[in-house]
Amino acid sequence: MTGNKRNNQSGSGSRGHRGQSGQRGQAGRGGAGRTGGAGRPARTRPGGQQRPPQPAAPQAPYVDVHDPDGVRLQKLLAAAGVGSRRVCEDLIRQGRVSVDGQKVQELGVRIDPLAQTVHVDGERIQLDESRVYLAFNKPLGVVSTMHDEMGRPSVGEYVEQRKERLFHVGRLDVDTEGLLLLTNDGELANRLQHPKYGVPKTYVAMIPGPVPRQLGKQLREGVELEDGKVAVDSFKVVDSKPGWALVEVILHEGRKHIVRRMLEAVGHPVESLSRTDVGPVHLGELRPGKMRPLTRQEVAGLYKAAGL
Repeated sequence: MTGNKRNNQSGSGSRGHRGQSGQRGQAGRGGAGRTGGAGRPARTRPGGQQRPPQPAAPQAPYVDVHDPDGVRLQKLLAAAGVGSRRVCEDLIRQGRVSVDGQKVQELGVRIDPLAQTVHVDGERIQLDESRVYLAFNKPLGVVSTMHDEMGRPSVGEYVEQRKERLFHVGRLDVDTEGLLLLTNDGELANRLQHPKYGVPKTYVAMIPGPVPRQLGKQLREGVELEDGKVAVDSFKVVDSKPGWALVEVILHEGRKHIVRRMLEAVGHPVESLSRTDVGPVHLGELRPGKMRPLTRQEVAGLYKAAGL
């Protein structure tokens, strides 16, 4: 009995010794002279040479965005439709609001809504209440101008009662209907029309059918036109009937008559054409000749697409 007890204690002690040795071995592998800070082993170069410590990434300098003559940030956010005053205060406390790129977590901060930019969770919030953003379903036969010298119906006739001076973002042909954006935000409008930002636009076209299987691939690879090559981002057949097909075309080109010229070049001239989407804005059930204000999310999506 005594011998068995001694053996058991000896075995137990051996297991404990091995466990401690294992721990010491772990410590030894990351031991003194090779620890890179915070207990992590420093990386070594081939041959056992220690890699020199890497400098910490520079932090952006703190910028005081507080404007003592401004308006409280949570009040502006609530007025912009982000949420109730209490919800907006919680967003600020949680560090989800930034002003001019600087995270703000103090409730007493005041800002100038006309001079400073605000983001919530990375989404830009338009605080200037004078800015107008509208989605307009342009009917067939209406010219995409605010005034037509030939006396034809124009977009301007639909907004002539509004006090703001609005202008359209891009154009639609007189024989093309669908989504047209109207705004008095010149910076956003210019960016949305600039080819650098490539805001996608979606069109639905009626073309002669049947549509060859390889047509989509051909359009995605690009078609040579008189003013250069053009390629679509996406192409699909939405519906078809004997002799005709309804197709959806998505592209970020803005050249004149681009959809019509492209489809005609591949042997499928357009019978009717409608634009249904511009970036994150969808035409939806909006009837021809009618308009609606864009939602806060749609405006934020346009700002993001325009790099603002």
